[in-house]
Amino acid sequence: MKYHFRVRLTIIVVLTFASSKCSVYGRTPDLRAKQVGQYYRVEILCDGEVLLTGPAEGLWSIATDWKDGWPTAWVHAGPTQIERVGNWTILRGELKTPAGTWRLSDSYIPEGRVVKCIRRFVWSGPDTAKRTTLSVRFQCPGKGSAVLLPGILYYGNPSGAKSKRVPVYSGKPGEEAIFEEHRYPMPYASIEWPDKKGLAGAALHGLPSPVPYGNLQDQWWSMGVTAKESGTEFVLMSGPCASNGRRSVIKAAQRGFVPYDGAYIDVPAGAIIEKTFYLEAYEVAEKGSGFQHPTRTSLEVFSPYSLDGMPTFRQILEAKYRFAKTRWHQDGDIAGFKKYPDRDYFVFGWCGQTAAPGYALQVLADKFGDPKALEMARKSLDFLSSAQFYDQGFYTWYDYKQKEWVQRGRPEVLSQGQAMLNFANAIRVGRKNGLDVTRWERFLRKACDFHAKKILSDDWNPVSTNQAFFIAPLCKASELFGAERYRRAAEKAGNVYASRHVSMREPYWGGTLDASCEDKEGAMAALQGFVALYELTGDKKYLKWAEHACDVALTYVVVWDIDLPAGRLRDHGFKTRGWTAVSVQNQHIDVYGVLIAPDIYRLGQFLDRDELKKLAILMYRSCGQLIDPYGSQGEQPHHTNYAQHGKFRKLLDANNVSGIRGNYVEEWTVFWITAHFLNAAAQFEELGVQIWD
Repeated sequence: MKYHFRVRLTIIVVLTFASSKCSVYGRTPDLRAKQVGQYYRVEILCDGEVLLTGPAEGLWSIATDWKDGWPTAWVHAGPTQIERVGNWTILRGELKTPAGTWRLSDSYIPEGRVVKCIRRFVWSGPDTAKRTTLSVRFQCPGKGSAVLLPGILYYGNPSGAKSKRVPVYSGKPGEEAIFEEHRYPMPYASIEWPDKKGLAGAALHGLPSPVPYGNLQDQWWSMGVTAKESGTEFVLMSGPCASNGRRSVIKAAQRGFVPYDGAYIDVPAGAIIEKTFYLEAYEVAEKGSGFQHPTRTSLEVFSPYSLDGMPTFRQILEAKYRFAKTRWHQDGDIAGFKKYPDRDYFVFGWCGQTAAPGYALQVLADKFGDPKALEMARKSLDFLSSAQFYDQGFYTWYDYKQKEWVQRGRPEVLSQGQAMLNFANAIRVGRKNGLDVTRWERFLRKACDFHAKKILSDDWNPVSTNQAFFIAPLCKASELFGAERYRRAAEKAGNVYASRHVSMREPYWGGTLDASCEDKEGAMAALQGFVALYELTGDKKYLKWAEHACDVALTYVVVWDIDLPAGRLRDHGFKTRGWTAVSVQNQHIDVYGVLIAPDIYRLGQFLDRDELKKLAILMYRSCGQLIDPYGSQGEQPHHTNYAQHGKFRKLLDANNVSGIRGNYVEEWTVFWITAHFLNAAAQFEELGVQIWD
């Protein structure tokens, strides 16, 4: 007796061109099924030019064995029949293997501005098709390293490559960059390249899912690119992963890769497997902007904006304010919010964010109905204004037990920038509320004088994007104090960073303290700075650069709800939409995107893009998940096969990823996880968002 199994999996791939060309903003591209010999060959055309094609050896490719850690014994075939039903174009054929025959079909249909395809695999052999790998492959003529895999690979990862701990890709023939689908915040692979008309780009989008009949526990489809002599091949496969010249490995550890062998499937007789995809191809206006097309497309495809079941602003704020009070410490005039629950430090910026409530609580105090809220804001900033300066700026750590300002580790310039912005916002609101802000102003002026002088010097050459966090506070301070030199320093920094990053020759990087690589925080620093420069000057070049930095930041935002195995996250009904991946090295997700959500909302106002405003609200409210009764939540949810700390890291030491995905680290409760929610809510309130209703 034969048992018939039916499994439906989905992938996406969109066809787009800019302006009057084929585009996600223009008309639908053309599909052509061209007969070449005995088979039909699929081509995607725009204005008569072929942009994407199925492989020359055949539209369909299936590996029938697994050897030396990789699929082998590939068999290829193409469609021999064509049928048109309404708007559908259906191609059919068979692929014969030594073990039996696969009946295959591709069903294509234009949907608005995209061409959709459902690929159907039917195994009609008499027995189980063992050690099998299914695939989807499409090829473009583009070559080189200008590939973007969201959250994973940014135009080769040139900065992170120096650490030898991140995925890298140069585009040399034979290179492979293929990763689990659940690793992708936005599930697409893209490339841009020079062509005879200027620049072109293409992308493959996937609707990720677990693979059926997987040999490995929790095995998923994999997606990425392979460099060919003639161009680049987009690929989806039923499990195999590769990176950095190694096959059957995954980026599961902070310091590198672990084995991931045996990712094949054993398909029972009668099984039906379907995968859906869209292809996207487009003209690229400027170098480094090609990824922006599939980024916008991914938002359209997944439309992640629903807030159903998400905690409200009020629920989040009440919990976070309750928790913030547990970190309050006061001893006479010494006052602030502790970074850790059990260590004696106030810490500016990044992880500590001790100055953030000084602004946020001024805006939110009335709604909390707690007279102590405003007092904590005032007293903390009064004390923090006493921060001492040294040759790298001001100290960012205060040991309240020893009663001294200290610097732990290397100077945290990005933390100084974030603290300065906290003070600038607090001064602006404090003046309006009639508070005595003299001390705060004195401190901010001194900090701005120091960093403006440094930036305006001829030898200023920042290593990474981290000093972009100075741009916004310098802009705000130039308005607060009427200081022209602050504006000049901010504009110089903005122009320097644009010259380095907008072309993506050096993607935004260096915004995290525990990784030196491409990351969302670098892009967020640039976005924040460019938005502030546009507000200050009205110069539209800053708005354009802000949109570019925003799109890079959005590639780290999860736009779909990742299916999770049994574990803590599944226990909570956790939804991943709106959370952000950290960097190409630290590949867990966190709530850090809350910091920049108001700037995304503000950019949506400037550009009249409602989807940005909706996404910003989603980012805030979704990140309010996992808050416990005390108002605390963990830093590292494991949405993919990656672990950084504790018992989960020990699994990787044994080369075992089982038990990692679907769990999270809740013990690391540094104060930023609370402060960002208060800080962002205050900004949303000032932007007119109804956060209390």
